[in-house]
Amino acid sequence: MQRRDNLTHFILAGVVVLGLTPLMVVVNAQAQITFVSNRDGHVHPRLGWPTSDIYVMDADGGNPQNLTNDPNFDYSPSWSPDGKRIAFMSDRDGHFDMPGRLPNYEIYVMDADGGNQQNLTNDPNSDVSPSWSPDGERIVFASERDGNRDGNQENYEIYVMDADGNNQQRLTDNDFYDSAPSWSPDGERIAFVSERDGHFIGEFGLSSEIYVMDADGKNTRRLTNNRKTDWAPSWSPDGKWIAFSADRKGDDVNFEIYVMDADGGNTRRLTNNRVDDGSPSWSSDGKRIVFSSQRDGHVHPILGWLTSEIYVMDADGGNPQNLTNNPHSDGSPAWFGSAFAVSPAGKKFTTWGWLKQID
Repeated sequence: MQRRDNLTHFILAGVVVLGLTPLMVVVNAQAQITFVSNRDGHVHPRLGWPTSDIYVMDADGGNPQNLTNDPNFDYSPSWSPDGKRIAFMSDRDGHFDMPGRLPNYEIYVMDADGGNQQNLTNDPNSDVSPSWSPDGERIVFASERDGNRDGNQENYEIYVMDADGNNQQRLTDNDFYDSAPSWSPDGERIAFVSERDGHFIGEFGLSSEIYVMDADGKNTRRLTNNRKTDWAPSWSPDGKWIAFSADRKGDDVNFEIYVMDADGGNTRRLTNNRVDDGSPSWSSDGKRIVFSSQRDGHVHPILGWLTSEIYVMDADGGNPQNLTNNPHSDGSPAWFGSAFAVSPAGKKFTTWGWLKQID
């Protein structure tokens, strides 16, 4: 009888452990932020430039770990909703869209520990800025595979595909740049940036506004309208707000973090300093926002350029804290459990000037 009781207890304990294992995986991931850094000093095998890897760290900045550890550019990490996988973009396949140009990017996916890295798109044109659907079954991204219809070198459109890379479909179709997609928490909408309104910022060319569309690409609406550059929309976990970065001065130099209602109303600025703040991503409880900033004034030891650090602040902009604090560039943070959980590809040459300029 005693042996039977012990066996029963053992079986019940096993059932409890198996039932809690998925929860433990999620709890662990929720305490983590993935980001991009060039701190390991990798040099691009074809270009000879410093390159970036994808890292993960605890939410307090501790325990940073290199996940990709590849000599090519890895960028724009995005958590899957269950925290088990990370999608990202990489130029490791060596595709070029024309001789003399920088290499193009593909969408990859890997396990949350960096293992099992797989190419999902495998197209000779650049595919960038992946973002998972809330159910984890699809990934939205931007691609320049449709050509240069606006006369510029690149014309990105928004695409969607299954999480295994199959069934790739275009959602937007116009003569101007659409990129940086972000799926809403309810799965019904996708926010993105577009230059389709044709606003010019002097010598800096067309500016971008933030739009939203249904998840099937229909019913597109503009959320911002200020004739300056708005970038990197990030949904709050409850879907009520969208954080974004914006250059409201129009010089394409000083980006700040803003937040607005999901319908585009009630815009308010969260950061205010003379250097770039960008790439906002919400915590899973909606109380904090992680972002990148150049405010510490660190200069890259090799490149001699101003570098960025990963910061966190309260959702109202208060209590900013530096999480990374090193002389190399750390950027594009994505907090697991946020509605967005993705860092879009960079908008301009700043601390990541050796990365291919997406616009």
